[in-house]
Parts: sequence; C-alpha cells; structure tokens
Amino acid sequence: MANSPWGNGPKGGKDDGGDGKRPGPRNPWVTPDPTDPLRGRKPRGPSALDELLRKGRGFGGGGGSGGGDGGGFDVAMAARRWKWAIVAVVLVMVLLSMVHIVPPEKEGVVTRLGSYSRTVGPGVKWTLPPPLERIRLEDVRAIRTMPIGSPNATDENFVLTRDQSLVDLAYEVRWSVRDPELYFFQLADPDGTIREVAESSMRATVANFDLVQAIGPGRVEIEAQVQRRMQDLLDQYRAGVTIQGIAIRQADPPSQVDEAFKEVTAARQERESAINRSRAYQQQVLERARGDTAAFDQIYEQYRLAPGVTRKRLYYETMESILSNVDKTIVEARGVTPYLPLNEVQRRLNSNEADAAAAPAKGGQ
Repeated sequence: MANSPWGNGPKGGKDDGGDGKRPGPRNPWVTPDPTDPLRGRKPRGPSALDELLRKGRGFGGGGGSGGGDGGGFDVAMAARRWKWAIVAVVLVMVLLSMVHIVPPEKEGVVTRLGSYSRTVGPGVKWTLPPPLERIRLEDVRAIRTMPIGSPNATDENFVLTRDQSLVDLAYEVRWSVRDPELYFFQLADPDGTIREVAESSMRATVANFDLVQAIGPGRVEIEAQVQRRMQDLLDQYRAGVTIQGIAIRQADPPSQVDEAFKEVTAARQERESAINRSRAYQQQVLERARGDTAAFDQIYEQYRLAPGVTRKRLYYETMESILSNVDKTIVEARGVTPYLPLNEVQRRLNSNEADAAAAPAKGGQ
C-alpha cells in the first residue's frame, strides 16, 4: 500500500504495508477506529473537524438534531431567534419615535397624516409612530429680527414722503410666533408675507410725513404707526405672529442731493436756534412783567392802608434811583442855594489854572 500524506498504520500492523514505518498524523476527514492499537485499545474521540463543527454549533445557538454531540446544525432555531431579535429592534425604534421631549421655550405642532391634529406644550409627549403622526417644534419665545433696506446694502430703499420728497430708509422688524398652528398652516410663506406687510406699512405711514419729520423728530411716531399697521394686517391674515417693534436704522435723503440737503438742514437748524432764542427772550420779558405787576399789587395794598407814608416812600425811592445816575448834587436846606453847579465850577477852576500857566510863557517871548 502506498504511503498517504497522513502517514501509515502502526508498525507491524495490517495497515502498514509491511514496511515498518512510523504512522503519520491523523487524517482529520476520517472518524478514528475505536479499536486503534495506538489508543491503547480505548475508544477514540471525534476528529478535529467534528470538534470544530460542534463548537460552531454551540456558538451559533444551534442544538443537535439527533440529541447527540455529533448532530447537525439547527438552522430553523437560529432563524427564529434572528427573527425575534429583528422584531425587538424594530419595536424599540418605534417606541423611541413615539416619545418626544418639548423644551420649555417651544411648542409642538402634531400632524396626523399631514393634517393638523393638536398643539402640545413643554414636557414629554407621546404621538403615534411615523408616518401616522409627526411633530414639529417651534420656538414661541424667540424674538426674530428681519432687516429691510440694510445700510450696508448697495441698493437704496426709497420711500416717498408727503411733500413729494424721497427718503432712503433702512429699518428692522422684530417679531415672534404667537400661534404655531396658524404660523405653519395659514400662510404659504410666513417670512415673505411679514416682509411685504412691513414694506407696505412703512410706505403708507411715511406718506403722511414730510421729509424733515421723516428724517428727524417724526421717526418715533413713524415706528409706532408702522407697528400698529403691521399687526392689524397680520391679524387679518391670521398669520399667528406678534410684531414686537420697528427700529429705523437709517433715514437719509438720496445721495444725489445729499450736499444740498445738508445746506438746507443747516439753515433750518439756524432758523430753529433763532426762534428758540427769541422765545427765551420773550419768556424772560414776560416773567419780568409778571414780577413788576406782583410788586405793584403789593404796593397798592400798602397805599390803601397808609397813603401818605407810602407816597413819601415812593418819592424817595424814585429820586434815589434817578439821582444815582447823574453827576449833579442837590441839597435842600435853609439858606443854601438849592442848586450848586459843581461841575461848572470845577471846569472854571481848571480853565483859570491853565491861563495862569500860559501867561509866563508869553511874557518870555
């Protein structure tokens, strides 16, 4: 018998071919003979391949079909276990899709097969699994800002005023969502609608103001009127939003007439300053007149009580105020000239002294 790659039988045995060679490694594809003399006439165990298959069946969860260690792999049992595992994973995913956590600042709009179902508040909420029900969260406390005609933009946002002038306006609209149901389902484009309503309200409001008011003292009133107009229109549209405020960031005349407008503005400011100064002087004169009237009323009351004394006091006070500003002295006493021209006397003395000083000079010549 030719030598196999797995070796020969035992020496001297019936399988060695009579050559007396040592046996080779055991053939893994053949079940050993339980009467193999090399095993000491003890029953031999399964081959290495059987051991590998048995371990694989134990790891895969399969059991023996015949109840012994050498049974085949139970495919049906493994398939059933994989099926239940997949069902369990699907159930967990479905349960997770039904649980929703709504933050405190948001509200959730639940739709059932695409139609509005209900609005839920903050907390842990349950819905049917998709696609039966879906939830959409919306922040109802956030203040959103929409700039219109930004000062950094290249395009100018011209608005016509009452006096047929143009003003370049840039402003911001601050708004928030009041009703998520109306905000999502009433308008096709809520943001675009808010922008269009803001622009139309601003143009309708500025048309009631002239240019000077639009770029100056009338801006606060314009902002208030635009806010009221926008809120009224959006409520009519059932947009579900609240206008928090309007802020005008820029109100300038067109750039083509900016220099001329600056000169006009400077002239207007100068005129306002002159008017303010005149009003201040008018108020000062009026207050002085009111003070004099009150003083006269007080003197009149005193005159009614003591006419003679009051008359003399008034005379003395009047003469004191008059004579304090003149260079004459009046003395009223017996035997004394009532009027002394002291200034004239002083001038005559000065003239005589000058003549006396000039006489020696003439004699010397």
